[in-house]
Amino acid sequence: MTRRWGEVVWGEMWEGAIALSRERLVGRGCYNAGLMLMKRIIPCLDVHEGRVVKGVNFLNLRDAGDPVEIARLYDEAGADELVFLDITASHEGRDITLDMVGRVAEQCFMPFTVGGGIRSIDDVTRLIQAGAEKVSINTAAVIDPDIVAQTAKRFGRCATVVNIDPKRVTAQDFIEHFKESGREVPSEGGWRMADGGWLPTEALSDPSAIAHPPSAMLFEVHTHGGRKPTGLEAMAYANRVVELGAGEIILTSMDADGTKDGYDIEITGTVADAVDVPVVASGGCGSPAHMCEVFEKTRADAVLAASIFHYGEYTIAQTKQTLADAGVAVRLAV
Repeated sequence: MTRRWGEVVWGEMWEGAIALSRERLVGRGCYNAGLMLMKRIIPCLDVHEGRVVKGVNFLNLRDAGDPVEIARLYDEAGADELVFLDITASHEGRDITLDMVGRVAEQCFMPFTVGGGIRSIDDVTRLIQAGAEKVSINTAAVIDPDIVAQTAKRFGRCATVVNIDPKRVTAQDFIEHFKESGREVPSEGGWRMADGGWLPTEALSDPSAIAHPPSAMLFEVHTHGGRKPTGLEAMAYANRVVELGAGEIILTSMDADGTKDGYDIEITGTVADAVDVPVVASGGCGSPAHMCEVFEKTRADAVLAASIFHYGEYTIAQTKQTLADAGVAVRLAV
C-alpha cells in the first residue's frame, strides 16, 4: 500500500521510530504523547538530479546511486528516518528529484525529509505532494522567514523543519557581519555570546562596549555550507523560527562538520535548551560514542550521520546496540 503524507496511524507512529519527549510535544498534535521517549538515528544522503552522489557501502547493493534502493536498505537496517539533501541547482533537476521522492514514498515506509534548494512555498508543496513527510528549509528561511510560517500553516508543524548552520565568530566579526546584513537592531538589546555573556547593541557604534576579550565568540548562522555569514545569532534565530511554526530544527555545526571528532556539544546544548521543539544534532559524528555523548550531555532528540554509515564503518544495528547498552532509549530492530 502506498504511504501518503498525512495517512499516519498516530498511535503506532511508525513503530515508535520518531517518538519524542512528552513534555515538549504535548498539545502540539504532532506525535502521540503517550509513546516512550526514543532517540532517533537518521542517516543523511546527498542527492543530485535524483541520484545519491555519496557512496554507500552496503553489501549486494545493485545500484549505489539509486535512492529508492538505499532507502530500502536503511529501512531494513533499522534506521528511524532518512534525510535526503537535494544539491540540485536546475529546475530540470528538481523535477527529477520530485520523481525520486514519489518513488521513495511509494516503495518505502520509513519517514523521510527532503532539504536543499527549497526557495518558495511552491517548492515545499511539490515535495510534500510527491510524498515527503517533512521538508527542511535552510537559506530560504534566512532570506524570507515567512516561508516557515507559510509551510506550517499549509502542512502543519510536523512537516516544517528548519536547518540551521551555526559557526563560531568573534564578537567584532559578528558586529561587522550584522552591519553588512542591513538587519534591524534586535529589540532584546543585544545578542547572546557563546559563553553565556551578552553583546549589547551599543557595540554597533561603540567598539568599547564589547566587554569581552577578542577571542570571545558568538554562534552566527551561516548559509552556503558555512561560507556566507548572515548577521543572525543562532539561539535567537532558532527561537524565531519556532515562533513562526518550525516543528523541528536540524542543527549542523559548521565548526564540527566533517571533522569526525564528535558533535558540537556547546551549540547543541544551547539551542536544545532554548527551544521547545525537537533538535537534531548534526555535524562531526565519527562513532556511536559521539552519539552517546550528545544524548547524555544535551537535550538533542535525534542525531544525523553520514559517512560512518555510508562507508560501512558502523551499521545501524551496531550503533543502536551501543546506544542501548549505554542506557539510551532507541528502537531496536526486531
